[in-house]
Amino acid sequence: MERVDIAIIGTGPAGVSAALTAANRNKSILLLGSRAMSEKVAKAHEIRNYPGLPSIRGEDLAAAFRKHLEQAGIGITEQRVGAVYAMGDYFALQLGAEMREAKAVILATGTVQANLLPGEKEWLGRGVSYCATCDAPLYRGKRAAVIGYSPREEAEAAFLSEVCSEVLYFPVYREETKLPESVRVIREKVNGIEKEGSMILRTAENLYSADGVFVLREAAPPDQLVPGLETEGPHVKVNRKMETNLPGVFACGDLAGTPYQYIKAAGEGNVAAISASMWLDKNRKEKGGDAE
Repeated sequence: MERVDIAIIGTGPAGVSAALTAANRNKSILLLGSRAMSEKVAKAHEIRNYPGLPSIRGEDLAAAFRKHLEQAGIGITEQRVGAVYAMGDYFALQLGAEMREAKAVILATGTVQANLLPGEKEWLGRGVSYCATCDAPLYRGKRAAVIGYSPREEAEAAFLSEVCSEVLYFPVYREETKLPESVRVIREKVNGIEKEGSMILRTAENLYSADGVFVLREAAPPDQLVPGLETEGPHVKVNRKMETNLPGVFACGDLAGTPYQYIKAAGEGNVAAISASMWLDKNRKEKGGDAE
């Protein structure tokens, strides 16, 4: 299995900046995120404080990011990252049923805007999952419930419908859903997740039972994504080098704290990539070569 130098999770300003900087430093990278770039950027009406791009629309800035990556020969892998595990001298990234490896990781996922649902953290790994493509085989022929926070999550619900006997889909957005007829769409707000033999989703109107519950957001809580990561509220604790408490793991952008500004995120992505590159170079020199 190919082991890249740096895996970068997120394609907002921080992730794009980190990818470009790492590539300029001759590091092999795996950039994970959406080819549509950050939804937050793309939906911005007008951005007035990005140097050299006065009064640019969000969709135009996203297009400029995408073009810059293409010109640099940097591809984007759109698989969802289920978890990142420290394996000693490298990191294993769970992408659905596939595993990828990297020597260092830069987190640029943005923040989880929604509060965790009551019972979500308690039952995580025991009936609650953040990755349908990862855990679908566990629920073959069973009933699954999906709480989707954006239309992007409908693909995973559709995938589940090919494996499970029944799929209940709770959209946390107003747009019309585009799902197979086999998926039952329920427009009720889920207020909590319980377990009484089977998993129970509680809404103001009803109780729904399922064998497994998938909570699908654009970004997973960072301490759930990377076990052992030190956080402060929705943010990851970093120093000025964008280093976290875990050697080889760096964080930048909104995930690293306020202010939530695109230019601040881009700058931190640059710093994170420089720090990760220096960390890799130092490790290689200490080991006397480029050990895999």
